[in-house]
Formats: sequence, C-alpha cells, structure tokens
Amino acid sequence: MVYFVVTRYQYILEKIIPLFDKYPIQGVKALDYIEFKKVAVIMSKKAHLTKEGLSKIQSIKSNMNSLRSYV
Repeated sequence: MVYFVVTRYQYILEKIIPLFDKYPIQGVKALDYIEFKKVAVIMSKKAHLTKEGLSKIQSIKSNMNSLRSYV
C-alpha cells in the first residue's frame, strides 16, 4: 500500500495523473481513477467555478467508490 500526500493541486496534474497513466491501477479502483482524472481536468479548466461544472463534478462523484452501480 502506498499513500500520496498532495500539498498543491498542480501536483495532481504534474505528478499523480502521469504516474497512474504510466502505471495503471488494476481492478475496480481503475474506474474511480478515470472519474478522478475527469474531475481534475474539469478543475484545471476552471469549469468547477460554474454551476454546470460543479453539477458535472457532483454527478461524477455520485458514481464513485461504493456508490458505483454495477450492471
């Protein structure tokens, strides 16, 4: 197990995302990573500051982790 402590948002874009793109997460958590990455991109474009962007993030969040619905 590894813990990452991120002290700046920019580190997510510069360090964390490239690391997990190079060394993909295995299993069900890979789906959560894809959603996490979508949110990071939304935030990097400052879209989270709009009502529509925030709503999109909330929608993504509602499908992550134990809340994910499997078909």
